Parts: sequence; C-alpha cells; structure tokens
Amino acid sequence: MKTTLFFSRFFCLALVSLCAVSGADAVAQTYPNKPIVIVVPQAAAGTNDIVARIIVPTFGDVLGASVVVENRPGAGGNIGTQSVARSNKDGYTLLLTINSAQAINPALYKNPGFDPIGDFTPLYYIGSTPYVLVSPPGSPLKTLADVVTTAKKRPGELAYASAGNGTISHLLGAMLNTSAGIEMQHIPYKGVAPAINDVLGGQVPLAFASLPSALNYIKAGKLQAIAISSAKRSSADPDIPAIAETYPDCVGEVWVGLFAPIGVNADAARKIQNAMEKTLSKPEVREKLTAQGLDLSPIASSKLAILLKDEIAKWAKIVKASGAQLD
Repeated sequence: MKTTLFFSRFFCLALVSLCAVSGADAVAQTYPNKPIVIVVPQAAAGTNDIVARIIVPTFGDVLGASVVVENRPGAGGNIGTQSVARSNKDGYTLLLTINSAQAINPALYKNPGFDPIGDFTPLYYIGSTPYVLVSPPGSPLKTLADVVTTAKKRPGELAYASAGNGTISHLLGAMLNTSAGIEMQHIPYKGVAPAINDVLGGQVPLAFASLPSALNYIKAGKLQAIAISSAKRSSADPDIPAIAETYPDCVGEVWVGLFAPIGVNADAARKIQNAMEKTLSKPEVREKLTAQGLDLSPIASSKLAILLKDEIAKWAKIVKASGAQLD
C-alpha cells in the first residue's frame, strides 16, 4: 500500500513537472497565438504613426498574427509609454516610439513615469527622418534668410508651431534662435496634425514638422518647405535646403524604434525582430517608407540601446540650455 502510494505521488509530481515544461515550450512554440498591440504614444499623423500604418499589414502577415496599432497620446508620449512599461512581458504589447518621447522626456519632465533604459528592451531601430520648417502658400517667408531677417526685425513676434513642449520640433526652434541670434515665439500644440492645420489656416506663420508629416502637403503645394533639420538634404526632396548649410550646429532628426517591456519573453523577442527584418526587406514597404522621407537604416538591438543612451545625454544638454521643464 505504501509502495503504491509512493509511486502514485511520484507519478503525479513527475506529471506536473512535465506539464509545466511542456506548457512553457508550448507558449514559446505557439507565439503569437493572439492579437498583438503596437502602441504609438503620439496622436495620429505623427512620424511613428505613419510608419506603423505602413509596416503593420506586412509585419502581421510575416509574423502570422493580427497586429493592431493603438494611439495612446498624452503628456508628450508619457502616457502611452508608461502603459507599455507596465504591460505583460509576453510580447503582445509593444511600443513603436520616437526619440523625442524616449530620449527627451526623461530630461524634460520631473517624473515622466518610466525609465527609458530600465523599463524597456530595445527590439528594432527602423530609421530616421528630419524635420522641416514650413510656411503657408503665399507667405513671404520662403527661405531661411527670410525667416531670420524677419525675426531680427520683429524680436519675439514671429511665431512657430511645434508638436508640443519639449518635442524635437520645439527644441529645433530654440536651437535656431541660438544659432541665428533671433527670438522666435514658440507655440506648442498637442501633436503635429493640429500644428500643421493652423499653419494651413494662417493662424501661425511657421511650424517645425517631421518630414513624413508634412511631405504630402508640400508636394500638393499646400505648404512651403523652407529648410530641413538634417545635416544634409533628404533624398525624398533634395530641393529643400538643410538648415545646417547655414547653421552647421542646428541639426536634429527623429528616429523610430520598436521596444518591449523589459524582461520580454526571449523567444517572442526573436520572432518579432526576425519578422521586422523581413518586413523592412520587402521592396514595397521600403518604397512607401522612403517616399515619406524616412532614411531606413536598421541596426541591431544592442546598438539601439547604445544610441538611446547617447541621445538621452545629448538632448538633456539641449533641454537644459532651452530652459524647458514640465511637471
């Protein structure tokens, strides 16, 4: 009787252990087996939202899963970023973000609610794009020289719109003020779309907007492109001069990267990275992204981690110099 009981208990324990191992293996082997949510912590029509809408259909097909893009804007990207940091580590909630949220907010906000290094695992760096300084059609502000001359004649009066306090579009205006010795007035908006809308409507004379957000308006003749913020001209529209051609130290670009909560399931992370690599190798996807002004330059996740650290240090100095600070 005792022997039978012993073997029964041993069998049950072995079965439980086997089921646990098999269950873990099954989870790894079956990922993904439910919809994946890619959180964009900014409003629609921003750079990472445009990128997400282009890549997600192919990314989902390659991964063999339903993938949904969910915009969770607010607090300069902090709300959506926090939500991903606190989500499950199973690979079903990802963050497609930009450096203004991931690298600038920690310096801009006293308590952004997340640690860009400690709370996230970098998965994939997708690419970068410059910002473009734009004005409405018919505006006398057609060139960078026009802007600087007008700003010097009217210190503190010439205004420019941005996607929000502390965003790169805000800080580029502050950098141009310093480089050119001018004083433009900053008007922050809750996202790039309303900023562009007010330039289109003539409520504000200038705006810094990411090239993907503004390029269609520029091509349609609805906005005038004055200059871009990259070190050199963009292949998407080489007729637009670079600010750096006149002011070499006035350079800033937005990059897009895919992140997961720290400690994400390793198997899921590998599958996501492989699927993203295959997605970005598709000619039709690459053509759509480059047509929007994105410079595709995928790098390893380890290099993305290094880039993020470097960017945090770089923008912390610029934020401090600008005097920008948010609660």
